[in-house]
Amino acid sequence: MDLSLVIIIVCLVLAAALIVVFIVFGRSEGAFTLDIGGASPRASGGSDSSSEKTLSSRLVGLAVAVGGIFSVLLARLWTMQLVSADEYAEKAESNRTSTIYTQAPRGRILDRNGNEIVTNRSSLTVTAVADVLDDDIEVALLANLIGMPTQAVRRKLQDTTQGYQSLRTISVDVSRRVVAYIGEHPEVFPGVSIETRSQRSYPHGSLAAHVVGYTGTVTQDQLDASAEAAEGQVSYRSGDVVGQTGVEARYESVLQGVRGEQVVYVDAHGNVTGEQSSGFDAQSGSDLVLTLDIDVQRAAEESIDRVLAEQRKKGYDAVAGSVVALDCTNGEVIAMASYPTFSPSVFVGGISTSDWDALQAEDANFPMLNRAIAGQYASGSVIKPLTTMAALDNGIATASSSWYCTGWWTWSGNPNDEFGMKCWWDNGHGATDLVRGITYSCDVVFYEIGKGFYNAGSEGMQETFRRYGLGSATGIDLPGEEVGRVPDAAWKWDYYKELGYSDEDATWQPGENCNIAIGQGDLLVTCLQMACAYCSLANKGPVWRPHVMKGVRSRMGDGFVSEYRAEQIRDVQEDEAFRDIVARGMWGVVYEEDPTQTSHWTNLDITVHGKTGTGEQITLDRNIAWFGAYGPAEDPKYVVFANLDGALSGGAAALLVVRDVFGAIYGQPDTSTATTTNVD
Repeated sequence: MDLSLVIIIVCLVLAAALIVVFIVFGRSEGAFTLDIGGASPRASGGSDSSSEKTLSSRLVGLAVAVGGIFSVLLARLWTMQLVSADEYAEKAESNRTSTIYTQAPRGRILDRNGNEIVTNRSSLTVTAVADVLDDDIEVALLANLIGMPTQAVRRKLQDTTQGYQSLRTISVDVSRRVVAYIGEHPEVFPGVSIETRSQRSYPHGSLAAHVVGYTGTVTQDQLDASAEAAEGQVSYRSGDVVGQTGVEARYESVLQGVRGEQVVYVDAHGNVTGEQSSGFDAQSGSDLVLTLDIDVQRAAEESIDRVLAEQRKKGYDAVAGSVVALDCTNGEVIAMASYPTFSPSVFVGGISTSDWDALQAEDANFPMLNRAIAGQYASGSVIKPLTTMAALDNGIATASSSWYCTGWWTWSGNPNDEFGMKCWWDNGHGATDLVRGITYSCDVVFYEIGKGFYNAGSEGMQETFRRYGLGSATGIDLPGEEVGRVPDAAWKWDYYKELGYSDEDATWQPGENCNIAIGQGDLLVTCLQMACAYCSLANKGPVWRPHVMKGVRSRMGDGFVSEYRAEQIRDVQEDEAFRDIVARGMWGVVYEEDPTQTSHWTNLDITVHGKTGTGEQITLDRNIAWFGAYGPAEDPKYVVFANLDGALSGGAAALLVVRDVFGAIYGQPDTSTATTTNVD
């Protein structure tokens, strides 16, 4: 209503109220009343309570009240018409318009050589307007054609996560037969259409699945976090497809494109009546280049699968494993594999409950777990080079120290003591020094080192482990990394007392020093942590933060608009003479300990230094087989580490995986078929 007309009406009403008041007062005789009997006028007194007087007072009050009410209405109308005019105009406009959003294609994920690991493909998608829900026959026919339960189609039609006016997504990746039938029978399926949309595609199947991760519909937690995002950060709407794990999640801001928007006019029933000229098309995300080499990655995954299968044929409960290959000069991850694996493609278009349950099942050995960064295990003997460094650093042993191994060791040194600990080699290694202790992995040498630390009242062994990065995250640019554990007296006391153990049981015992010296007991490490520790041995100090991102590719040309900057995370200082002892012992593991082990390395042109290890999984009654190596030994470039859950030993199983990875890096596959029965 026009403001001037409103003011006129209000003024007329106020004038009418005033006339009423005037009539009442104008006809009044003041303080006199008329004597009906004809006598002369007389004063009526000061407290006249006649009905006429009372009525006049009420009319006056009514007039004032009416005037006040209309004054308020007039003021409110004034603010609505003048002060808030823009606000109400905006609301009115919003009521007759709506915004339709279109998802943007995600950026591709490439290996270091530009090979596609994850890309996008066109997907034929059945969509429908919301009104289809009102036609039971059409819903039933559509369900039968697609092969979906009718109730499932109804739920799809009720889904408003992509906007009330947006088309409902009924089914993705439909067959050409479905497309043709809908196209030929538009009268049967009014409101149903076919769109070509972008879906994630994996040209190499499950290759590097744990690194790249998978995508899925945005969760409520992600929506809530997005609502609080700062300006310039990625924001989400219900129905958006976002990264959930791996680099898909870690580099979401790079891979997530800009959604398209189109403003449309709608009627009172929400039906689209036209389009505004404003709006913009969806813009795809940027391409992410990884440090992975798909050829090395494939070799790593195939080797784990093959070696585990061979171990199972021999009767071992070999169920899982992982391998990491690092460029120790800059922290680039050349390969990272975890077994069992999964196919990210099962998440495209939404994963079924049965598929999700299968991926989470314990008897399936948790395929979703990235064991390379989140599998925590006893390290076994691969810890012994670090234990040696700890002993030398703290004066517990020297280059000339020597011990005698009979295969049985006791704290007192009396072989007849009832309580003692075995060496893995029952026959004993005889006279053994630090170099031979590493080469032949003699447990007795390291029991003595553990005893020496305990008698000295020192936790220098644990401190050395921590200096090499154990017990803390590496900071790799992947979600889900675990930190492992370096146990000491304080940790044990707090942990066991919280569980209700007695003071005696919660106190650090001498044998626990011996256990962690050989990588057993409560010590836990990840494959990536051990690889980084060996990077320090290879580099003689420096360790670079491991990373899987190489750069973000420019939209124009092959250059990068952003590159990962290598970051040094530690520099472990050691006496050069101590390094020589450890390096000589690790050389011996590869070229002296066992001829069958050596045969796998003499057919490789470069020299490597390595260490076997076999940890015990007591609760599962099986081993965790380890092997780690770096090369070329003279000028190290790569560190490769592997562990196999349930295999016989490091030398019999994990060594073969590491050799296959080096073979892929240097183009020299392992030609040896020799096998070992060593259990360390």
